[in-house]
Amino acid sequence: MGAVPLVRVVRGGLTESIHIGHVAVCGADGTLVAWAGDPDRMVFARSCMKPLQAAVSLAAIAEPLPDREVAVIAASHNGEPIHVGSVRAVLKRAGLDADALRNPPGWPLDAESMASSQHKHKLLHNCSGKHSGMLLACVRAGWDPATYLRASHPLQRRVTRLVQRATGIDDLTMGVDGCGVPVHGMPLRSMATLFARLTAPERLGDVAAAADRVTEAMLSEPYLVGGRHRVDTDVMKASGDVVAKSGAEGLECATVLPSGLGVAVKIEDGGSRASAPALIRVLAQIDGLSSAHLRGLASHASPPVMGGGKPVGALEAVFDLRFRGRGAGKRP
Repeated sequence: MGAVPLVRVVRGGLTESIHIGHVAVCGADGTLVAWAGDPDRMVFARSCMKPLQAAVSLAAIAEPLPDREVAVIAASHNGEPIHVGSVRAVLKRAGLDADALRNPPGWPLDAESMASSQHKHKLLHNCSGKHSGMLLACVRAGWDPATYLRASHPLQRRVTRLVQRATGIDDLTMGVDGCGVPVHGMPLRSMATLFARLTAPERLGDVAAAADRVTEAMLSEPYLVGGRHRVDTDVMKASGDVVAKSGAEGLECATVLPSGLGVAVKIEDGGSRASAPALIRVLAQIDGLSSAHLRGLASHASPPVMGGGKPVGALEAVFDLRFRGRGAGKRP
């Protein structure tokens, strides 16, 4: 199975571009429930792995943290002041400052915050929350905080073992993520299974309580996970029971807590503009979002195409999932 059209870009009634890609929807037992394109398409997890990475850090920290700090440890944040302040709070607990972060300097992802920024800074990088959590974990567990980026570091070995347990894959493809930490490669359906298993944390062994705490905090403080105009933040705010996480290269993942389903969407060309409409359409087709939720998420479901400063078209998700035993179309 190859990639299929997921999102088209319409300007003035003409389909100007088409983004193709893949979707996998799985249950916590690993069963493929629905799909589009190739559910076995290999992907790197990128920032969609942050809830599990945060769970490993939280288990090692072994002390109560407020929701904001837990959420920012699982974040790909905008670099707004509220995010930077929360990262500083985590570092303060560790007795460290921003110089201890091993992520590269970055600019805010948020346009308004970018306008007020004078220079790149490690705190502004969207992964600084994850790195602050890893540093606090190292300090509390007695691990070397200077080498936590290495795949051989005790923290990263624990992350890899948890990913193996959450996906059922022993021989993971390994790489280096944009922020410098190890990144795990796997079939798209395994990403969906991983997110489904966040609804059944007992499947995650000794980090079960920490994983449950991470999803709780993400839903409690969704703004800390992304920020202004971010699809994962807005899906969590609108639904209250769908845990969403965006990743690089057009990857979007979600956990639908009531149904126990996990979702993974991959845009083939890595284009982030198409990933939000595709994710919203998947969640609508598996009844993860109500009609009221969808109305509130219209700016993500069908972002405008601009011309001369005015909307002259829109992005439109155009696919139907294939359901196991039912073929194509919305689940009855």
